[in-house]
Amino acid sequence: MFATLSDRLSETFKNLRGKGRLSEADIDATAREIRLALLEADVALPVVKDFVAAVKERARGAEVSQALNPAQQVVKIVNEELVAVLGGETRRLRFAKTPPTVIMLAGLQGAGKTTLAAKLALWLKNQDKAPMLVAADLQRPNAVQQLQVNGERAGVTVFAPEPGNGVGDPVAVARAGVEEARRTLHDVVIIDTAGRLGVDAELMKQAADIRDAVSPDEVLFVVDAMIGQDAVNTAQAFLDGVGYDGVVLTKLDGDARGGAALSIAQMTGKPVMFASAGEKLTDFDLFHPDRMASRILDMGDLLTLIEQAEKTFDAEQAAKAAAKLQDGEFTLDDFLEQMQQVRKMGSLTKMLGMLPGMGQFRDQLENFDEREIDRIQAIIQSMTPGERANPKMIDGSRRSRIAKGSGRSVADVNQLVDRFFEARKMMQQMARGGMPGMPGMPGMGLGKKAKGRQAPQQKKGKGARRSGNPAKAAQQAAATDKPAANPFGLPGEAPADFNPDDFQLPADLDKYLK
Repeated sequence: MFATLSDRLSETFKNLRGKGRLSEADIDATAREIRLALLEADVALPVVKDFVAAVKERARGAEVSQALNPAQQVVKIVNEELVAVLGGETRRLRFAKTPPTVIMLAGLQGAGKTTLAAKLALWLKNQDKAPMLVAADLQRPNAVQQLQVNGERAGVTVFAPEPGNGVGDPVAVARAGVEEARRTLHDVVIIDTAGRLGVDAELMKQAADIRDAVSPDEVLFVVDAMIGQDAVNTAQAFLDGVGYDGVVLTKLDGDARGGAALSIAQMTGKPVMFASAGEKLTDFDLFHPDRMASRILDMGDLLTLIEQAEKTFDAEQAAKAAAKLQDGEFTLDDFLEQMQQVRKMGSLTKMLGMLPGMGQFRDQLENFDEREIDRIQAIIQSMTPGERANPKMIDGSRRSRIAKGSGRSVADVNQLVDRFFEARKMMQQMARGGMPGMPGMPGMGLGKKAKGRQAPQQKKGKGARRSGNPAKAAQQAAATDKPAANPFGLPGEAPADFNPDDFQLPADLDKYLK
């Protein structure tokens, strides 16, 4: 969503690199580019003015003028101001001291409230809560059925006493839902309310009546991040008419310019609490202002990536795979298992996009084929158990059979086998404490054709020629009799009393060499 803004800001900062000192003109030009980038991203004008003014004021101060790298300091300032605009700190749910905690969802029709209710319920379920969904949207056709289907997919209870489609009293349903949750010992109640095609008095009154009837602990305003400037107007209207405690942004995976996300928190004073970025029920999480700002500035989001890995990967399986690598027993079955674990984390394109500096590869990421793992799985599962355990036995005829069984070409099978051997070799080197292709560290080779480091090769066949001049011949003989250079590249042999411990390396260095 923030691709355009991210590209414009990255281009702006490129112009500052290499400058030992920033002039007033440099600061003005940078502020102008940032203003244009934010306006193009559909950020509200008052937010843009305040943001640019804060950046310019700080850029003219001592923290930039006295910095060793002014360009990096400006990036740091922009990052901190972005975090402030997005809400500053992560706002978490407040749970009631006496269960159940009541969460009410409000917003326009089409914002994605019903789907988001199930996403929130599943997220709470994974936090060891026992949520219950209440179908209080009795106006939109099939809204109750949609909530029931999504609730079943999430594995949570749905309270739906009325069929909906214009039948039933939503206030009575909401009140009865809270009582049912208290009776059945559900500790969280999520009430899905009706939306409208526009902000009107009827919508506001119904939402306000439900709020007064159930006294929710949290009222969350659900807004479509793709509607641009109108999101701010709608958010303000709901704040005045109903009131809410936090904002939930949906459809963050869309191709809109994303100005709503940068405007709502600043304009309404209410924090963005959750973000939904996909169609799956698992595409939902807390909104972290610092991580979002880091993504916008193409600095990656490694914390979210690590959290997803911790949720997905089985520590015991990872330990077994590491042991197999150490023992040289890593097979194609293990290779496939690891790839499937990675896939469980979600879209590979999204994961790669969380790495720092990946904005410059956006076109390649967008064209990445997510079905590649399916093709790899088809090839591996077309092999016999013996072939998976020992890929070296896969000869020409076997490759032809595997290709036919998987519906792929022989070239695809060859490529997979070659990639497996390369990946296993690299992982084994890493497991022994090093990275391939880097000299001077344990388990690290020189890599391919390291320029300037290649040892001179002696000619094959005839021995080295001696000069006919007796003096030169003597010099050549003396040079030939010299001891070989030691492994450290120094002339002569290492001293007899040489002890590596004399280097007095840092005590904690060992953990990086294991």
